[in-house]
Amino acid sequence: MSASRVLLGVVTSVALLGACGGENGEGTGPIAPALDQELTALLEAEGVKPVEKPAAQDPGLVELGQLLFFEKELSGRRNIACSTCHHPMLGSADGQSQSRGQGATGLGPQRVHGDKSLFLARNTLSIWNRGVKGWDTMFWDGRLGGNPTDGYISPAGDATPQDFSNALAAFFIIPITPDEEMRGFPGELDVKGNANEMADLTNDDFAKIWPLVVARAMAVPFYKDALLAAFPGKTEADINVVHLAEATAAFMTDAFTALDTPFDRYLAGNHGALSDAQKRGALLFYGRANCGSCHSGALQTDFGFHNIAAPQVGTGKGDEAPLDYGRGRITLKEEDRFKFRTPSLRNIELEGPWMHNGAYANLEDTVRHHLDPEAYLKAYDDKQVEPELWGTYQSSEETRKLLLGSLDPLLKVEGARLTDAEVSDLMAFLSALTDPATLNQLYLIPDSLPSGLSLDD
Repeated sequence: MSASRVLLGVVTSVALLGACGGENGEGTGPIAPALDQELTALLEAEGVKPVEKPAAQDPGLVELGQLLFFEKELSGRRNIACSTCHHPMLGSADGQSQSRGQGATGLGPQRVHGDKSLFLARNTLSIWNRGVKGWDTMFWDGRLGGNPTDGYISPAGDATPQDFSNALAAFFIIPITPDEEMRGFPGELDVKGNANEMADLTNDDFAKIWPLVVARAMAVPFYKDALLAAFPGKTEADINVVHLAEATAAFMTDAFTALDTPFDRYLAGNHGALSDAQKRGALLFYGRANCGSCHSGALQTDFGFHNIAAPQVGTGKGDEAPLDYGRGRITLKEEDRFKFRTPSLRNIELEGPWMHNGAYANLEDTVRHHLDPEAYLKAYDDKQVEPELWGTYQSSEETRKLLLGSLDPLLKVEGARLTDAEVSDLMAFLSALTDPATLNQLYLIPDSLPSGLSLDD
């Protein structure tokens, strides 16, 4: 047992001695100081420290990136933008279990399939705090990542540009490439009735697709002038996909950094920022419930990959569909099958459905699955995903054995299972990870686009 777990047991007796707080136990009696003493000691033992905020972004670059983020001119059929899957009003994601990509219309849960559209196999990750220093891994399977010191890796291999300022900027080069995401399928005209010059390329033609996307932007006078102004000394011929990526990343960093939560205020020394229930939940999270073993630190992620026996529901991915091997698809190692990157839990309330495939429509069910994967896997009902995906849950005993056979050993509760009251406290703590300033980001949506294309999806 770790030193922090021993510490937890010792100080818990102190907390119980002071458990004579006011009505509902919310910090009006001796319990609050005891909770604070216990929690601050545990956080220190677990190395949970305030998160360093990213440097302020250049306002001009942010303004340019904001427009590019919503700009459909960058997609092959001029019908989809970064914001389609990472919308400010949908928790910087899209509110779907699995994203509907190219060919679908509408936004979020109201997005519907067209003739050729399909699901993209995985749930859209949010982009909260991706500009924070040290956030070097992107996507559920970690197929893209890096930093200026160590370099960058991506599915593009040797063609991956190496002059990004961070992994968030590098992230831009991937969604614009696949036919099922932003590039579009062969034979389909764009929304203006024109041919799509990107459509006949393949998903592996990264180095050919990126210049075509840049050419789209540079053909719009506003973007050409803004890009040249944002990168002094560069000529029209110099502007490449990295410059579009840097501008978009500046906007995403500025817009989606969410580090003024009650928990952040508590870490900064304001012990009144958390309710007693939230403090008890934090003690469970970093203590007996063992959540902090993977959701570690102040961002609640170790940036690693773990098999939590998430229900295999939905389309699946690659040759192993309807299963999804996750990290194993990248490393090709059997021991990495069914592992997915630990998501940060910042603003976790805002970005459901949850799990790598959006298997759970309810956050508490997601938490309870972590606490008892075997029971929740066996009882899983796929009626909580999109109707088109009903009946796709791989419920065979063989599949369950595969998932549970390599279940991460860190996924366990120390001692007795959590009571309903303790789960309630755990949920209260998760609510303390929501930044109130992000609850309404309607102001981020521009009034119009330089291309003249519609903002509506």
